[in-house]
Amino acid sequence: MAKQTQRLDKFLASTTELTRSLAKKALHRGEVSVNGEVVKNPGVQLTAEDEVVWLEQSLKSWGPRYLLMNKPAGYECTSRSSHHPLVQDLLDLPDKASIHPVGRLDVETTGLLLLTDDGQWLHKITSPRYQKEKVYFAELAEPLVEGAAASLAEGVLLEGEEKPTEPAKLEILDPQRVRLTVTEGRYHLVRRLFAALGNRVVRLHREAVAGLWLDEKALPAGSWRHLSEEEVQGAAQAPRV
Repeated sequence: MAKQTQRLDKFLASTTELTRSLAKKALHRGEVSVNGEVVKNPGVQLTAEDEVVWLEQSLKSWGPRYLLMNKPAGYECTSRSSHHPLVQDLLDLPDKASIHPVGRLDVETTGLLLLTDDGQWLHKITSPRYQKEKVYFAELAEPLVEGAAASLAEGVLLEGEEKPTEPAKLEILDPQRVRLTVTEGRYHLVRRLFAALGNRVVRLHREAVAGLWLDEKALPAGSWRHLSEEEVQGAAQAPRV
């Protein structure tokens, strides 16, 4: 099997704060060496075994990146924003534009958000086929109606939809505070579920995804951390419910 390769200028842009254009200029100035020899050609193909040094700094490829963030309110989970800052703006990483949210939380929803530049892993977490559990804490405007848990467990036909929702598990903490576990990723699902029950969500916070739970003491709002290899593998292999 042929070794995977990557252009030198692209490698520099993904492991430093240099853009592709600035990387090419650094190469032309003789600032970069590969395996101990100065290289000026931006199109040179690298393998994982090659040692790249820029201005006496040894560069290592990030490879796939897997992050867990405690998302604050006011940030968008998109690749392009027109009204609010992006969650990627909270990252202090090179080439962060290539890191994408795994699913979405709306602007005002807070809590656990996964991000990655591994498209296959993202698909395993978000695809309806795998039915990964997502756990939300919600504060409601009104006390829950009687039979709310049974209705959610049976599935609810949302406005504008043709198919009822998948069964959801409701834990009632008090009449206006609940924990809801869902396996779907429909648009504004949690808010629409409670709207269908004649209620309104006034605060929504995600606590867990695919077996990964948010530790808010260790990870305050707006901060993030890398997932361990065990966490990455566990989330992808979390059993269907």
